[in-house]
Amino acid sequence: MKLFEFEAKDILRKYGLQTPSGSIARDPVEVEIVAKRLGKPVALKAQVLVSGRGKSGGIQFADDAGEAKKSAIYLIGSHIKGNVVRSLLVEEKLSIVDQYYASITIDRQARRYVVLASTNGGVDVEETALTSPNRISRYWVDPATGFNEETARATVAQFSFNGDRDITEFASVIATLYRVAMDYDAELVEINPLAKTSSGEFIAADARIVLDDNALFRHPEFEDKGSAGMDDNPREAEARRQKLAYVDLSGDIGIIGNGAGLVMATMDMVHLLGGRAANFLDIGGGAQPEVVRKGLMLVMSKPGVKAVLINILGGITRCDLAARGIIGGLSEVADEKPVAVRLMGTNDEVGREMLRLAGIPVYPDMETATKKVIGWVKR
Repeated sequence: MKLFEFEAKDILRKYGLQTPSGSIARDPVEVEIVAKRLGKPVALKAQVLVSGRGKSGGIQFADDAGEAKKSAIYLIGSHIKGNVVRSLLVEEKLSIVDQYYASITIDRQARRYVVLASTNGGVDVEETALTSPNRISRYWVDPATGFNEETARATVAQFSFNGDRDITEFASVIATLYRVAMDYDAELVEINPLAKTSSGEFIAADARIVLDDNALFRHPEFEDKGSAGMDDNPREAEARRQKLAYVDLSGDIGIIGNGAGLVMATMDMVHLLGGRAANFLDIGGGAQPEVVRKGLMLVMSKPGVKAVLINILGGITRCDLAARGIIGGLSEVADEKPVAVRLMGTNDEVGREMLRLAGIPVYPDMETATKKVIGWVKR
């Protein structure tokens, strides 16, 4: 689960990290009030759950409250990468002399948390990793020993700093981020940039936190987040309400599967054969007909989807129950689109027969089904 910037900063403040003064505002009048209270040049930051917000015009600066209100009229209600801007974080504009980068994330290949740090913050860290790999330090954390300020200090020792105080401050921030990641079961905790101001303070100018959905039961304060319309993508918000793992993509072939790995493999096959996935939808293991039905209706509801590929590998998922869900879903959609199904595993013969009787094409393997769907889309 992605948190908005203002939510991430609320957490960082609890751990003693500094953030710019400011608060959230949901209309131009509120923006003006906050800017007046701050009494200095401000940054207006669109609260949307996408990366690259600044390059898309989602961050504006204003010298006074009147200018802030004018910018807010333009920003609130605008779209950034398909997301409607419903609120702005209004913060003091910092006087920045240096920009650092710090994050704690999961290296799935190494099966460990990795601590990333750089004195080259404020830019695309991926680009820095490619062009100047020596400007990023990486430390894979041994879960048995953890990570502390001393280790953080050693991690950033390769960089040049303007004095020992900067090393201490930077290391302290990184060690704190690790505590946040552990306490919140986070997949990512990132500050970019970590700004060193003209007064020598280290302040989190921007922050991102992504929580592990599988650990949300340990954090009930976030349980219903997103289901109340905070997410700007209606289908993804609806998917969360239905407990479905769904992500919108830019293609025209709807993808449904059971298990994240199988869905990813299906998307790869679609791409390999010249198609484009319109979404990622994992109905999970042991899905009941109602879950399949809702998932199919959700995918069908997306404008631009021309056909749907359903790939079910039955283990704990029963193919006959999946078939029942598919039939139920197709009976309810108003704008029915062609569907190709690959069904294999537990009770697959029963499931395939149910689909055939309902007139729904079933194919013996993933490649054949994928080619059929791509053919429909390209006709």
